[in-house]
Amino acid sequence: MQTNRTVPADIMVPHVVYNDVAEAVTWLTRVFAFAEHFRYGNPAQPSGAQMLFQNACIMLREARPGSATPADVGSATQSLTIFVPDVDSHHARAKAAGAKIVEEPHQTEYGEYQYAAVDFAGHHWVFARHARDMSPTEWGATLVKSK
Repeated sequence: MQTNRTVPADIMVPHVVYNDVAEAVTWLTRVFAFAEHFRYGNPAQPSGAQMLFQNACIMLREARPGSATPADVGSATQSLTIFVPDVDSHHARAKAAGAKIVEEPHQTEYGEYQYAAVDFAGHHWVFARHARDMSPTEWGATLVKSK
């Protein structure tokens, strides 16, 4: 398989809608410690950007007809989970920088230690680390075997 230096090949890359991509780049960098990899369109007012956080990659794109931010539609549209090595430090940074914390750090029944925040455009973010290895059946899920 041929690889592409622009788009990571073996992971899912979500495209997250913002009304102002430049503002999103600044906010995500300051509050959640993302790093901008590239932007496209007008450099001062980009129509899109790629952001990195360790091995995680997201694309930001400006809202256009048929798309909107969660704040614009008044409802959450998805939740993005990013794995971080130190949940408590990341939480403290985000909280101090003004993120709206919607779940304080806690361990889940399925073995993750995490917290959740909502950004300025209403996107729901979860920052987590694996706390313990759990089989889905240990916490009540039904394991479905694929063929």
